[in-house]
Amino acid sequence: MNDDVVDVRAVRKPDKHPTIFAAYNALECGESFVLVNNHDPLHLHEEFEDEYAGSYEWDYLESGPRVWRIEIRKLTSTPLPRLLCNSALVTAADSDATGAAWKLQTRERDLDSNIIRLPPTGTIGRHTGPDVDVLVHVLSGTGELTTENGALALTPGALVWLPRRSSRQFTAGSDGISYLTVHQRRQALTLSTRSS
Repeated sequence: MNDDVVDVRAVRKPDKHPTIFAAYNALECGESFVLVNNHDPLHLHEEFEDEYAGSYEWDYLESGPRVWRIEIRKLTSTPLPRLLCNSALVTAADSDATGAAWKLQTRERDLDSNIIRLPPTGTIGRHTGPDVDVLVHVLSGTGELTTENGALALTPGALVWLPRRSSRQFTAGSDGISYLTVHQRRQALTLSTRSS
């Protein structure tokens, strides 16, 4: 067992998980630390599964009722490649749903990805895209992509490139459409107030 201890009992709640993940990311492969907490960190364990499935060990050394001690060991130098979902199952489930049916959720990533579902004749109105290039892969259904200079038919298997800031509108066909988007991760919007 490693002698390194990360005691988060006195750490503010919003800072606990970032503190723990920073300690984990600082580990070399094979190293560990002992997490000390005042409750069973089940949500944290779920986050570790989302981020590092197969890449870490989680061993309870003490399980309450007042103190939990968990040894967390880093098993691999990076998170492992892994299966995220089966897109055929996502697009088949609840076919009447609209919007994002699936999202890439890992915290540390360079990409964003979603599976978007539109109902029959549903539309994403004309808009100017973000400041990132986007790949669209049609998974099921049909539709149309309207550009500044015409329209493109969308059918299963179509792979479409949307250049940054391009004008576009999506319209689903009579059976609806589901498609996967992949693009560079954008920074979250930061709202600020103007001083007068």
